[in-house]
Amino acid sequence: MKFNSLLVYVAIAATAVISSCKKDSRDGAFINTGNFNDTTGTLKSFASFPVGLSIIYTPFTTNTRYAALVKNEASSVTFGNELKNSSLVKADGTYDFSTADAFYAAASNAGLEVFGHTLVWHSQQRASYYKNLIGGNTSGPGITNLVVNPGFETTPGTGSDIAQGWQALNGASQFVITTTNTNSGSKALQANVPAGGQNFNTQIITRAQIPVTAGTTYTISYFIKGASAQNIQFEVRSFVGAAAGGINYQGGKPVTTTFTKVSYNYVVPANVTAIQLAFDLGGTANTIYIDDVSIVDASVIPPPSNAQVAAIVDDEMKKHIQTVAARYAGKIKAWDVINEPFTDGGADLRTNANTPAGARTDIFVWQDYLGRGYAAKAFQYARAADANADLYMNDFNLESSTTKLNAFVALANELKAANTGITGVGTQLHMSLNTPYSGIIDMMQKLASTGLKVRVSEFDIKLNPTSAIGYTPSATDLQFQAAMYKFVIATYIKYVPPAQRGGITFWGVDDTSSWYNTSANVTANKLDYPLLFDKNYAKKPAYAGVKQALQGKGEN
Repeated sequence: MKFNSLLVYVAIAATAVISSCKKDSRDGAFINTGNFNDTTGTLKSFASFPVGLSIIYTPFTTNTRYAALVKNEASSVTFGNELKNSSLVKADGTYDFSTADAFYAAASNAGLEVFGHTLVWHSQQRASYYKNLIGGNTSGPGITNLVVNPGFETTPGTGSDIAQGWQALNGASQFVITTTNTNSGSKALQANVPAGGQNFNTQIITRAQIPVTAGTTYTISYFIKGASAQNIQFEVRSFVGAAAGGINYQGGKPVTTTFTKVSYNYVVPANVTAIQLAFDLGGTANTIYIDDVSIVDASVIPPPSNAQVAAIVDDEMKKHIQTVAARYAGKIKAWDVINEPFTDGGADLRTNANTPAGARTDIFVWQDYLGRGYAAKAFQYARAADANADLYMNDFNLESSTTKLNAFVALANELKAANTGITGVGTQLHMSLNTPYSGIIDMMQKLASTGLKVRVSEFDIKLNPTSAIGYTPSATDLQFQAAMYKFVIATYIKYVPPAQRGGITFWGVDDTSSWYNTSANVTANKLDYPLLFDKNYAKKPAYAGVKQALQGKGEN
């Protein structure tokens, strides 16, 4: 029978009242206070695989007690922030490794292996730099088309206008809006030109004057096709204030039987403040189609196409992976190559739509531009940079979302089959007391089934998941936290074969510096106590639970 851990927690409290030495449910932990008192020894001495702590540069290099604990307990460390993209990449795209190098040197000199975290993630990225390279987004940096209703999509127009913003000067009955011959969108202008007459006999013009700046170059463009090939003329009519100025005639503009873009750079004469654009289509019997008319400041660089955006993003991802991984090749022997590729509880890869940046300025979702293939490329680039490093894919909520777990395992198997260079998978395991045991077991079994190395990469267990004000853990809370730590690690050892055990890293050193205890939570007195050491760096009952599991004394 599988037990929900919340029910076990209730059972623990009851057991503590009935007996001081009573075995709990199937995880094999004893729930009396004496069971989790043995905290002698060091974490690294209990395990045959790496046992790590996540650490931060400033306390490690300035706080002697913090540093001494890390050196004494851990065989490996993961930098909390210092190897992330935004910590290395400057606003202009150059790299600053000064802190990362100093941190690596300090850890290495202390005899600690460094786990690399992380090469490709959506958060803590130098997003402003990358977005600037692709024009802010795939729609470009906001180039302003001065033409009203450039695609003739808004119909009908005002009064006799064939479409909003477009006035027929001559041959009004010859103009219609088509929905079957368009360059883009759902509509285009169609001119049914009769034989005979002059080019001005079929003539349409932008109704409003378009404000321009004297001396500035504007690119005038449009897409045009005809039932048969011919040439047409367009006019740029200028205004000096309200007074009409000269007309710039541009004749001999080609019309082919497929939509073709025609462009012309117009330099605004001195004193001219506005223009209108007219098309002179008469003189030759034909059916002519015009769409996507544009007048833009020629000095504004147009946005790249989607293919160009993908190429730019791919180049930057490759550059980042290889710049960082190659720098530490042979030194950092394992990396989270891609981190958190899936949405929080689902099977979908992250995109800009399902991972909106909101007010944050550090979000850049690589796979939105590169698709699912970004994962294979990332591992291939990392393997090219370091032929020997272990390369991991890492994510969270795998113990609580079967949907996400299955998608994660499927992608891992796909990457392995494609020989991309992946050698491991990581589960973060940011847990609470009520995380079901069944989900933990299922996750360990499925991760191990990949044949890849398996890491518990960011392990902690919250005691105050609702962020209650003024919470302090009771003795029973601390016992149950110890039992849960013990159960998870025992489950890892049971279901992950020795050759696949990539290690376990606890996400932080002491409760006070846990990532849960943000400055806002400290101010609001909404503290949590998720780690193995308390604020005084003393070992908690959780430490004893971990010790028991690492020594093979846990059942699951």
